Amino acid sequence: MKTSKIAASLLKKGFVQKETHHSYYLLFVNGKKTSIRTRLSHGSSEYGSNLLSMIKKQLSLETMEELEDLINCPMSGEAYVELLLERNVIKL
Repeated sequence: MKTSKIAASLLKKGFVQKETHHSYYLLFVNGKKTSIRTRLSHGSSEYGSNLLSMIKKQLSLETMEELEDLINCPMSGEAYVELLLERNVIKL
């Protein structure tokens, strides 16, 4: 999966990008930073299953299907936050 597609999707879902030697994506909900974060490497234009699996864990998703739904947009940012709330990953 292309890193540019992952990045664009995360930004649409409420993540904020922070640039260092990698691109970090931090989830903000109602203007507050949550514990949900991931990073994308500048050196990779595409991520394979191993790196996607790591992103899935960092985003507190349980299946690759959930990650694909988040990235490919069937899952909205609001639905993602609801999922995290239901699983007690974040609190508002």
